[in-house]
Amino acid sequence: MKTITLTPRTGGQILVQQLITHGVKQLFCVPGESYLAVLDALHDADIGVTVCRQEGGAAMMAEAQGKLTSQPGICFVTRGPGATNASAGIHIAHQDSTPMILFVGQVARGAMGREAFQELDYSAVFGTMAKWVVQIDDPARVPELISRAFHVATSGRPGPVVVALPEDMLTEAATVADALPYQVTETHPGAAQMAELAQRLQAAQNPVAILGGSRWSEQAVHEFTAFAEAWSIPVYCSFRRQMLFPATHACYGGDLGLGVNPKLLARIKASDLVLVVGGRLSEVPSQGYELFNIPTPAQPLVHVHADADELGKLYRPTLSIHATPQAFAAALNSVRPAAPVPWTAHTEAAHAEYLAWSDPAPIRIPGDLQMGQVMQHLKEVMPADTIFCNGAGNFATWIHRFWPFTHYASQLAPTSGSMGYGLPAGVGGKRLWPQREVMVFAGDGDVLMHGQEFATAVQYGVPIIVVILDNAMYGTIRMHQEREYPGRISATQLKNPDFKAYAQAFGGHGERVERTEDFAPALARARASGLPSVLHCLIDPEAITPTGTLQGIRSAALAKK
Repeated sequence: MKTITLTPRTGGQILVQQLITHGVKQLFCVPGESYLAVLDALHDADIGVTVCRQEGGAAMMAEAQGKLTSQPGICFVTRGPGATNASAGIHIAHQDSTPMILFVGQVARGAMGREAFQELDYSAVFGTMAKWVVQIDDPARVPELISRAFHVATSGRPGPVVVALPEDMLTEAATVADALPYQVTETHPGAAQMAELAQRLQAAQNPVAILGGSRWSEQAVHEFTAFAEAWSIPVYCSFRRQMLFPATHACYGGDLGLGVNPKLLARIKASDLVLVVGGRLSEVPSQGYELFNIPTPAQPLVHVHADADELGKLYRPTLSIHATPQAFAAALNSVRPAAPVPWTAHTEAAHAEYLAWSDPAPIRIPGDLQMGQVMQHLKEVMPADTIFCNGAGNFATWIHRFWPFTHYASQLAPTSGSMGYGLPAGVGGKRLWPQREVMVFAGDGDVLMHGQEFATAVQYGVPIIVVILDNAMYGTIRMHQEREYPGRISATQLKNPDFKAYAQAFGGHGERVERTEDFAPALARARASGLPSVLHCLIDPEAITPTGTLQGIRSAALAKK
């Protein structure tokens, strides 16, 4: 056996080597003096470092890469305000079940407990948002604890891990061996469970499937699609998980998001077997916890999840299957119908209803810029594997309802509803896969939450296209305001910059789009520019949803008074 001679290394050097060992190729950061030793170790490391303009943006970029790859996204921020700025990204990773590791600088060990400069108790700050929070006080334990961080972030229901790094620990030397690369554990379904699933499907008259959560892969999507086709079962995707099933497939029935198709809900409620794979049936996909009874749904429920703690947490399943979506999808090869199924017409009708609901052609909104025609143009010219990104707001409906997701890893959207996510997520996605086109949809209120990360896109030559829908307000809040307090406008109006000039000031490409006929040539110029681009689209304030107006919402609310 070959003898390995160990030499002393600083905590920062040991840490960076663990990242390399565990396969990290990129990370995102805002630099800080609290982890200078790590920055120094990165100087000679084969890891791409993206320097960001705000810690929330950096954390969202890391979360986006975790969402696309199922490998932990990596982010470094400094202590105190750096950590709290990053908390928005941690919350997204938590609610979206995304593997991510946030490394946070910490005060020197000898100063702890004195409320030193920028000192925080990270276990207290992140304890309800992260799967695990740990502080490494001994450089000799860096390999052990970093290995554990990778395993925790990716196991069961994935999520964020926060690792605090005292600055003097990072400069202290230790002699220690590196850990082995982490391995993700797959939990497989039992043969008896799969046999019972087949029996229940064969006995059903009107089954449906709902896909959600994380721990999927392109292969798993293909395998589940083959299963759905064999059984001719209607498939619905959970909120902002539309990349889990091709919208063009004859079994696709739509998504369980906000402003959902009422016919879709009626079909799920009328089903006699619900197969939920990967998702938690949280507030939005469960339509405010009204779609299924808690704790016992009216419909027999088969729930498949990678984390045993999620099975029976809210809903008591008729059949629980503790398995990852990847392992479960692979096992579906053995589950095939013994006889023709009786619900084919039901599935065909569900898909036809989806096609009618998602057709932008008949959509007409107030104003000179018709977003229905914009979406139709995007369907005609953008590659099918374009990565679409968005934050939170009514504007996102245009993507979710009218763009047909057909490729796995083509959607970056926060199920947590975090504003400002789209732009940094787009940077993270484009940094990961430069060959893919990336399009960000943002509202005028949404985009300036992390609009400074457009500078990051310019710095690294990341030619994302940002479509800003500007209606001069926080539109979603205004919509709810008109429903609850009609005519009493308060704290929702905005005075916005010239976003075309904004993009140009950073060194990017900018266009102003006021009419429908302006959009196509503006998009073509943006794509041809090779620069990060902004299309500043002026939307009539009355066009609050694809099918509703502010005046209509206000009038309906006043009629109830």
